Amino acid sequence: MDQKFSFSIFNCAEALPLAWDAIAEKNTFLTRSYLALLEKAAPENMECHFVGLFKDGELCGIALAQYINLRGIDTFKKSFSIKDYIFKKFSSHIIVIGNNTLTGQNAYLLSDTIPETEALHLFRQALKQMARDYRRKCIYINLLAIKDFNREELPDFKAAGFKGYYEFCTQPNMIFDIRESWNSIDDYLADLNTKYRTQYNRARKKAEGIEKRKLTENEIREQQDRIHELYLTVAGNASFNTFHLPKNHFEIFKQQLKEDFLFYGYFLDGKLVGFNTLIKNGTDMDTYFLGYDDSIQKEKMLYLNMLYDMIGYAIKKGFKHVVFARSAMEIKSSVGAKAEVVYGMIKHTNPILNAFMARLFPYFDPKVEWKERSPFK
Repeated sequence: MDQKFSFSIFNCAEALPLAWDAIAEKNTFLTRSYLALLEKAAPENMECHFVGLFKDGELCGIALAQYINLRGIDTFKKSFSIKDYIFKKFSSHIIVIGNNTLTGQNAYLLSDTIPETEALHLFRQALKQMARDYRRKCIYINLLAIKDFNREELPDFKAAGFKGYYEFCTQPNMIFDIRESWNSIDDYLADLNTKYRTQYNRARKKAEGIEKRKLTENEIREQQDRIHELYLTVAGNASFNTFHLPKNHFEIFKQQLKEDFLFYGYFLDGKLVGFNTLIKNGTDMDTYFLGYDDSIQKEKMLYLNMLYDMIGYAIKKGFKHVVFARSAMEIKSSVGAKAEVVYGMIKHTNPILNAFMARLFPYFDPKVEWKERSPFK
């Protein structure tokens, strides 16, 4: 008897089948509890959808999809530019299979009972179905995409029928590998060459007077306005933005994820001047969003100190990798992170514009020049 594969789209996490977590166990960011949390704390311009794949009625694959509306967002760094105007006019409404708040393959997971090409074929059909569903609401989707895969993970999209999709790669995911010989930050320092050990000592000296503290849910709530202000400072410096987090985002994350979500505040004379956040994901420690006061960051080398703090924590707790994600590649490279190129597929729903995607994408994708560092002996 022929095996019958199908897909279903779920528009709220509560509706996900109980079997979902049996497939999601390899990745926290695809579990029912995380997806419900993301749905609750999502940016205003983002809607979450969930795709279940079935073989003869049995769940065999799961995916996260997001609709993103860029109309109200300053996408590019400058508040207005011709580039911003053109992009919004023709590319404001996007559906992506993947998680736009994270970097890395957090798009889908499959069981052994479905071939990957069959699954990708169904995901492609699901993207088209979601676009049709939005069209019924008079929202016309401009871009369909699936992201982020490293070279080893990159599936065979062509075999799955992704005709007309453009393969792209953006800023790399910065991954810090923790050596088995490291049991403390001192072991890490011993493996740095003299130049970068000096950088570490200088950064630590500059940070004198800064008090670092793990914040509780109540403290996050109390500091909510200041946290949002510091977050927007960093978000405003980014070359490309597709969303802004709501004010209560971190409070909800702490409330739901408890000790799997860490929020560290940095204080100077009792005032919050910076923060960083971490999410535990199996043997990986994923860095999440951060924020800082620009003037204090420069004076106290706050960002570099945060990176060292994250590394120290991950070593101490026995993690294997720190996922530093995109942005600030050079400084992350200087502490030992390596660049992992990430790929995706994208298609414009306008066939004429799609024919020029190979030229258009590089124009809109912000290019960042940076130099790779080699801090280890």
